[in-house]
Amino acid sequence: WPLASGAGIMIITQLIMVAIMTITPIHIEHHGHGIEVTGIVIGAHVAGMFLPSPFSGWLVDRFGYLAIAVASGVTLLAAGLIAAWTPVDSVAMLVLALVLLGVGWNLGLVSGTTLVTDAVPLATRARTQGVVDLGIALAGAGGGLSSGLIFAATSYATLTLAGGLFALLIIPIVAVARPAAIKQA
Repeated sequence: WPLASGAGIMIITQLIMVAIMTITPIHIEHHGHGIEVTGIVIGAHVAGMFLPSPFSGWLVDRFGYLAIAVASGVTLLAAGLIAAWTPVDSVAMLVLALVLLGVGWNLGLVSGTTLVTDAVPLATRARTQGVVDLGIALAGAGGGLSSGLIFAATSYATLTLAGGLFALLIIPIVAVARPAAIKQA
């Protein structure tokens, strides 16, 4: 279960992050903001994705990958809720939502990767990670494709709320991984 759980955490976080990130520039433009606002929002989002990595690793070492995976789900939920409820003229709130989206993705990626690497013997780790990476890439492609369809059929708020709620699936995944992680300890 730890291998499937780690992969599941990373796949879910990737799907949510790409779905929301992909459509946000269109949402921004749709409400009359210029390219400079898109640059600020997406730039802050990318910073949220990668800058916390050393701190995320420390958190995983300090509190364990399962706790940080749950934090990822909660952070992604917060990002989805804030993005959905942000007034269209509030660039600062949209920046906050997208930074949280990036941080939630980062926490999920670091905790999920740790779970996968701890679950797999060194001899097969690279091959296993390659298969997991393929799943993550396919989830990103699915998130990007589906976000446009969801946005066109409903709204940005529906997309971001759905993404936030979908992130809560990380919690039962952690619950399944927990007994196996305790046995290995």
